[in-house]
Amino acid sequence: MKKIRLISIALAAVSFTSCSKEEKANLLVVHASPDAPGVDLLIENAVVNSASLTFPNYTGYLEIEAGTRNIKVNAAGTSTTVINADVNFTKDMYYSLFACNVLNGIEAVLFSDDLTAPAVGNAHVRFIHMSADAPAVDVALDGGDVVFSNVAFKQGTAFAPLAAGSYDLEVRVAGTQTVALDLDPITVADGKIYTVFAKGLLAGSGDQALGAQIIVNK
Repeated sequence: MKKIRLISIALAAVSFTSCSKEEKANLLVVHASPDAPGVDLLIENAVVNSASLTFPNYTGYLEIEAGTRNIKVNAAGTSTTVINADVNFTKDMYYSLFACNVLNGIEAVLFSDDLTAPAVGNAHVRFIHMSADAPAVDVALDGGDVVFSNVAFKQGTAFAPLAAGSYDLEVRVAGTQTVALDLDPITVADGKIYTVFAKGLLAGSGDQALGAQIIVNK
């Protein structure tokens, strides 16, 4: 059974069912394993997605019953389980679960999501490192100051305020000026909340190449 590591800091068109209980939590699932096939998400052994979730896509927030829930990730359309864990979800909390690492070491990492509204004129942004063969990194303004520092694989930062606007960012090897990934310009909107995650592999190519993906949390 794969273990889920809780980290308290952390739209593909996939439809999900909702629960009817009053005490609910909210779960967003990200396919961040570059060489894994499409997957199904099971909660208490019930498949809750209507279409295969593929790399590097993600779901919207799914309402689930609060408390301890069994979560499985299966190869899409099969009973082959690649992740199986019992996870405790707190009422009214929001979470993001990343299925990450390469297929033969696939695992899940769970982040709690603070969706507190940003101050007027700001967005909230965090960075999560999901590239299995990349070293710890800094995220910095292009040629300028570091925004998020020394983030290792399977780690993430807290959401931080960033003035609404467009930014040129780069991913550097932590503590150096060596650029590992020059990101496309990113635009963040007033009042929105985003996760930027490193995807793919440093040694990858094509769809598995090192890159970045943006999640709109709210």
